[in-house]
Amino acid sequence: MFEGLSGRLGDIFDRLRKRGALTEADVGAAMREVRVALLEADVALPVVKDFIDKARERAVGSEVLRSVTPGQQVIKIVHDCLIEMLGGTPGEMPDLNAATPINLIAVPPVPVLMVGLQGSGKTTTTGKLALRLKDRDNKKVLMASLDTRRPAAQEQLKILGEQIGVTTLPIIAGQEPLAIARRAMERGRLEGFDVVLLDTAGRLAIDEELMAEVVAIRDATKPTETLLVADAMTGQDAVNVARTFHERVGVTGIALTRVDGDSRGGAALSMRAVTGQPIKLIGMGEKMDALELFHPDRIANRILGMGDVVSLVEKAAATIEKEDAEKLAAKIQKGEFDLEDLASQLRQMRKMGGLQGLMGMLPGVGKIKDQMKSAGMDDKMIKRQEAIISSMTPVERRNPKIIHAKRKVRIAAGSGSTVQDVNKLLKQHQQMADMMKRMKKLGKAGMMRGMPKLPPGMLPPGFKM
Repeated sequence: MFEGLSGRLGDIFDRLRKRGALTEADVGAAMREVRVALLEADVALPVVKDFIDKARERAVGSEVLRSVTPGQQVIKIVHDCLIEMLGGTPGEMPDLNAATPINLIAVPPVPVLMVGLQGSGKTTTTGKLALRLKDRDNKKVLMASLDTRRPAAQEQLKILGEQIGVTTLPIIAGQEPLAIARRAMERGRLEGFDVVLLDTAGRLAIDEELMAEVVAIRDATKPTETLLVADAMTGQDAVNVARTFHERVGVTGIALTRVDGDSRGGAALSMRAVTGQPIKLIGMGEKMDALELFHPDRIANRILGMGDVVSLVEKAAATIEKEDAEKLAAKIQKGEFDLEDLASQLRQMRKMGGLQGLMGMLPGVGKIKDQMKSAGMDDKMIKRQEAIISSMTPVERRNPKIIHAKRKVRIAAGSGSTVQDVNKLLKQHQQMADMMKRMKKLGKAGMMRGMPKLPPGMLPPGFKM
């Protein structure tokens, strides 16, 4: 989402890094460019003014102008201001629990009210949150759709509930939203549910009828959380929606959807500053498990092209099956690595967000994304390679050396690719297999000696070398 803003800021900071010393005029010119970059990214004007004032005040200080690396110092100041804008606290060590959690501290069933405009992704986000609470927090969740206006809205939530294994409130035709909310809370109490998610109705635009309905439901259920679901691709409109909902209903947190899209990212940078409430959740894809907690420091790192290694480690830990990892580790110790192992690694890469998703979390990779695309290194390449391996027989996958010219023609035809593509895959596999053999010869101690020493601050929390 932040690619455009990251590119602009990256260019500005590259010019700063090349300067041996900075004058006040240099800092002022850089801040003007940062201001334009933020405005072009759809960040609200009052938020931009406040951001630039803070950054300029800190950057013009003598400690920056006389610093050994003034360019880096200015980048750090902008980084800290970004974290503050997003609701974080700069200067502290990264904490895996730095995100603002969903507040469930209340007598069960805990009501959570989902509000927002029509088309913002409220119902899907309700399902994603229910799945997260069920699987990660071991909560018994009940979902209830209060949207009686949009055709099939209640059926949509029911189908989502069946897909993810979460109970939904039975539909009673003609029942009003307020009555549905009361019935949901009553059932939650009688059947021992931990959380009741109330998916309210939306409109194409804010109107008095919508606000009155949401306020009545809020007063009747007294939710511990009122989450505003906002589409990150709506830009400035999202900020106006957030302000209105907060003034009328009292928002306690924000859930941003379509964060994986090509929007400019201004909504994420503005909404927290405008409402004073934290962004708690971000939707990173269409799948039901593609919902993440919002970490201000990690998002600031992504915006400035510093990567997000901690999120990458967390994602790997959540998606990699322990059995598969142990099997692969055992094979590596023996120096073995066949095409079935390669296919497993490709599937794992797709689960973790694909090549583009992984690259976005690695430091310094943003600038070479275009070169990677032009070289054909994208998620289509992963799918093509999976298709090629699937077209092979089990014997061929376990023993690639038997794949001669005729077999290559058959595999290419079966996978809709070319013989050149098959050759590339086999060469890639051979390189990886050779690396595994070298790792076996070196042993664990030898591999660790060959690895570059990293300072403690560069390692994810809890990671030891």
